[in-house]
Amino acid sequence: MASPQLGRQDGIALANPPSENVAAHPSAGPEAAYWLPVATIWWRELVHFYRQRSRMAGALGTPLLFWLMIGAGFGDSFRTAGAGGAGTAGYLEYFFPGTVLLIVLFTSIFSTMSVIEDRHEGFLLSVLVAPIPRSALVLGKVLGGSTLSLVQGLIFVALAPLVGLRFGLAGAMEITFVLFLISFALTALGFYFAWRIDSVQGYHGVMNLVLLPMWLLSGALFPLSGAHTWIGWVMRANPLTYGLAALRSAFYGAPMPGMPATAVSMAVMGIFGALCLLAGLQLVSKPSASAA
Repeated sequence: MASPQLGRQDGIALANPPSENVAAHPSAGPEAAYWLPVATIWWRELVHFYRQRSRMAGALGTPLLFWLMIGAGFGDSFRTAGAGGAGTAGYLEYFFPGTVLLIVLFTSIFSTMSVIEDRHEGFLLSVLVAPIPRSALVLGKVLGGSTLSLVQGLIFVALAPLVGLRFGLAGAMEITFVLFLISFALTALGFYFAWRIDSVQGYHGVMNLVLLPMWLLSGALFPLSGAHTWIGWVMRANPLTYGLAALRSAFYGAPMPGMPATAVSMAVMGIFGALCLLAGLQLVSKPSASAA
């Protein structure tokens, strides 16, 4: 008798358990059986998010308004040194990478909020009782949210020439890689909190206390070099400071004055993302995990 499917959600057929897939395809091995549910959950995250137009509008619209209003409000009253210490940049130009980071952050919050919704709708229960590794669930969710954040961020990056930021193919590839590192880290962190919290309201409260202060103290609004001593130390301990430093370097093709080196910044974001993913894997793998 064939094993039942994991379930259906939003019109998407979920993959059969690995045992049935391997039997149907003798050439398929354990790796295929593992990556099939990862890819299925990843694809479901993309379709589920883009069917909710309000989340798309919120993830892009709010940071865009922040950029226009705050940037226009400061106008020419704020000038900072350009890349390599050469020239100066106005506030709209300075705030642009920080706005990209804010879009990635908002999309990560909205995408990982689906963990709470899936728990209430019973989808997580069907996945947890299926004969697939729980790590496949975590990886599929995190990769799906990371892809959404990356795409949303790249849409806004296309507006960079409006503020005088121009880059070639190598710069675009570096920006994409840095944005993926940031997206992966923020989505993994959001997944960790979403798995522990049972209500959307509580999740938003925690995100307001954790992620938004991380963004505010990342150098998005004001440079590290001009911050007060104790704020400067907090900013240096903030992983997003290094992500934004790498993003600015990718935009300008050179490190910004007073910011960490690009290689160091990428390494810090990579380690931070890996730690957040491991924390989520450990949480989900506990026998007492009560996601459903």
